[in-house]
Amino acid sequence: MLKKEQRIKKNEEFSRVFKQGHSVANRQFVLYVLPKEGQVAFRLGLSVSKKVGNAVTRNRIKRYIREVFQSQKDLLAANVDYVVIARKPASDMSLLEVEQSLLHVMRKARILNKKAQFSKKKQG
Repeated sequence: MLKKEQRIKKNEEFSRVFKQGHSVANRQFVLYVLPKEGQVAFRLGLSVSKKVGNAVTRNRIKRYIREVFQSQKDLLAANVDYVVIARKPASDMSLLEVEQSLLHVMRKARILNKKAQFSKKKQG
């Protein structure tokens, strides 16, 4: 479970990540990455528009995204803010598909530490 202080909630914090961070995307997700000095744990902001689906669908997607970040927390840099924007195709994805898609974006953004990339490439 992500701690409360690991969430990005404020509008201006989202704006800062959008303006100063760099983004990587695939069909299902856009990932913004912004390094921040002196931060103990990474922070995660989620944006799932109403275009993606009803509240149940949006909440499920957010839960899946948080779960993936939680499972990868040992491989993610602590001093970074991440913002994930879910796109429409994410609405009918399973947890496994969300994980594969997010890992793909994370590898593109080169934010997973090297061992993780290596072991993933070996498997798939």
